[in-house]
Amino acid sequence: IIVFILTLEARAVLKKYKPKIIAITGSVGKTSTKDAVYEVVATSFIARKSEKSFNSEIGIPLTILGVSNAWGNPLAWAKNIFSGLALILLRKHYPQWLVLEVGLGKPGDIRDVCKWLTPDMVIMTKLSDVPVHVEFFSSPAALIEEKALLIDALKKEGLLVLNHDDEKVLALKQKSKSAVFTFGFNSEATVRASHDEIEYDKTGNPRGTIFKVNFDGNALPVHLPGTVGRHYIYSVLAALAVGVFLKINMITIIEALTKFKTPKGRLLMIEGIKGTHIIDDTYNSSPVAAEAALATLAQFKSPGKKIAVLGDMLELGKYTIVEHKRIGALAGGMCNTLLCVGVRARYMAEGAQTSLSEKNIFQFDDARQAGTFLEQIMKTGDVILVKGSQSMRMERIVEEVMMHPEQKNELLVRQEEEWIKR
Repeated sequence: IIVFILTLEARAVLKKYKPKIIAITGSVGKTSTKDAVYEVVATSFIARKSEKSFNSEIGIPLTILGVSNAWGNPLAWAKNIFSGLALILLRKHYPQWLVLEVGLGKPGDIRDVCKWLTPDMVIMTKLSDVPVHVEFFSSPAALIEEKALLIDALKKEGLLVLNHDDEKVLALKQKSKSAVFTFGFNSEATVRASHDEIEYDKTGNPRGTIFKVNFDGNALPVHLPGTVGRHYIYSVLAALAVGVFLKINMITIIEALTKFKTPKGRLLMIEGIKGTHIIDDTYNSSPVAAEAALATLAQFKSPGKKIAVLGDMLELGKYTIVEHKRIGALAGGMCNTLLCVGVRARYMAEGAQTSLSEKNIFQFDDARQAGTFLEQIMKTGDVILVKGSQSMRMERIVEEVMMHPEQKNELLVRQEEEWIKR
């Protein structure tokens, strides 16, 4: 009932205030792309973005209405409904642009949103061969087809922004009747990156990522402090494409992106105990996201060990066993020590034995056990990647070994009271 009411209010608000809408979807990278796009758009317009990962049938209306998730509080939900009514009945200041993350958990989610949401821009980040939530669809192709419905809803005078380096994404160009910009490392991309590397300070600590952006014959340096991995370069490139289309000065765009902060639990660098570095990627996991995280771990220069702590990847259906084995084999070739957390992750341990000695592979039932063991084996100079699906609560491992646990509310995912109780 609440979702129904808030959706009706959101539709009325869009009809009344007529904001421009940027809709972002894909298998991975939605939240970081949303945050980067917001930083660019906000340089020249009044803008609002989805909070955290509010991308569902409830999260999108909440963002449009500018209210928070009330969780299990009936009075707070009533307050949200009255706030929506006030927007409709009174004339209030409202953003010129909305930057919305659009996800799906089951068939029909995006189809239902497209019945009332007409984007001015659509950004497609990356599409996985085996996407998360695939167990609810007849095939990966059916899931991708549903995500592509956003392109059908795009205004003809709008902009479609596609990842040029992903063949499945680039193929969607044929569906568009609007202008198309592409981004990536491919030389034919509209906005292209090159010469990317992790930047280190004099003591060998990672400071961020540097790369060059190429557009219209010009090449400019970009520095992303506190951010590591190509994953974020793609997000920034998508934001650059949006800024270029809106005719925002390139220098202004790049300056705005230096303020871009890595979202919690998404390849966030955290100082660990014993002089170690933690790559916190604990928000969620899927095969394609795990690949990107492991590639980031492999890119690091470290005097110590590279340790991967990987938890179950959920909602993969019939692909569960084969994908866990594949990711395990991939991890085994990229790290010195592998900790597997959860029942499904046992298949990771099995896959890792093809490239990593069994004595360096450890299995645990839950995150707290793994965290206790990790604390015992980590040493100065080690780089530790921690990743797993939401319900594995892998952030508990990071809390166990981070240098400043008093900062957990600021740095870690799922620190709200509702999550702590679970």
